[in-house]
Amino acid sequence: MDITTMLFALALGNLSLAAALFFYEYERGKSLSWSTWAIAKQCQAVAWLLLYFNGSGVVPDAVSIPLGYAVLFVGVGLEAGALWESVGRLAWRRIAYPVMGVSVALFLACYAIDEAGMRVVAGALILGGLHLASAAALARGWRGGSMLHRFLVISITLLALLVAARGILVLTMPEGWGWLSKGLLQVLASAALYLLMLLNGFGYLLLAREHQRVELDRLALVDPLTDLPNRRSFFAALAPWMALARRPGQPSSLVMLDFDQFKRVNDSYGHPAGDTVLRCVAEVCKRQLRDSDQLGRLVGVEFALLLPRTGIDEAMLVAERIRAAVEASPVKTERAMISMTASFGVTVIRPDDSTVSLFKRADEALRAAKQGGRNKVVAAPGGTAPPL
Repeated sequence: MDITTMLFALALGNLSLAAALFFYEYERGKSLSWSTWAIAKQCQAVAWLLLYFNGSGVVPDAVSIPLGYAVLFVGVGLEAGALWESVGRLAWRRIAYPVMGVSVALFLACYAIDEAGMRVVAGALILGGLHLASAAALARGWRGGSMLHRFLVISITLLALLVAARGILVLTMPEGWGWLSKGLLQVLASAALYLLMLLNGFGYLLLAREHQRVELDRLALVDPLTDLPNRRSFFAALAPWMALARRPGQPSSLVMLDFDQFKRVNDSYGHPAGDTVLRCVAEVCKRQLRDSDQLGRLVGVEFALLLPRTGIDEAMLVAERIRAAVEASPVKTERAMISMTASFGVTVIRPDDSTVSLFKRADEALRAAKQGGRNKVVAAPGGTAPPL
């Protein structure tokens, strides 16, 4: 494949990626990083088309080369910016825009000095540096990244270095280096740019798909409002502790809690305020717990708390501490400061318990706390501690 064909393939490839992104996100609202990535691919497609027309007479060389490279630098810079934005660096524009401006100005200056040699050096070094910025953004997720993620980081880094190497070798060894002739180096650099287009394009789409799958898996186990384990996840965490209860050793306890008269919050202030209260009060509860404790949302305003290796007396103290913290922590919403209280039912996990018998006993204690005036902690029958 000659260089002219390679340029045309780069243009069509970037247009295809931009179209793929459009249809991939057609049914969903586009995030800002997706929009930036789409604009980046469109810029690169226009740039490669301009460079493809170099020498064809369709577009004058004095226009196609400087304009083509300028748009290309913007496109690759925006592509790196989209990756930085996807990893949470929302302020990337404050750095990227000046860098892109300096890159364009530097290239135009080099092009004015030497249309052949300096242009190649500046273009290769700038493109290599911008692609390395994309690799650096991806590398931020290296520790917890998948094999695909790490493959992209390594591949993009090596290809970006190959692109930059062309500029360095042209500057230091204009006639080539041994068997690595000037023409072969140009072909290798063009092939590297083509592979970078594929990796940055389809790799980005595959990573987005992977992140969506991970998030869906997480949401299957986590309550989206409070970010606590949902019913399914809580029961899965409870199962091994129920099995351990059949062996001699320190007991574990279960606490059920329900926020008192929560319906009045929704009725008086609206469901958005109710969601704010529920989220904030759940956070208050979490701050009172040890790392080993497990708080989960079962349904509505009913929560369950697993206290591993905690007897009934200690569990009552933990529940009382949470009760006092909830009562002392009014929640500020847009419409009012809302105070909440909670009622608690506490029981120890017994060797002969099933989940049905365990939750039935805890629920009876919770109901006794409600009937006793709310804002109370009550132990299930058979506990060793009296109600607080």
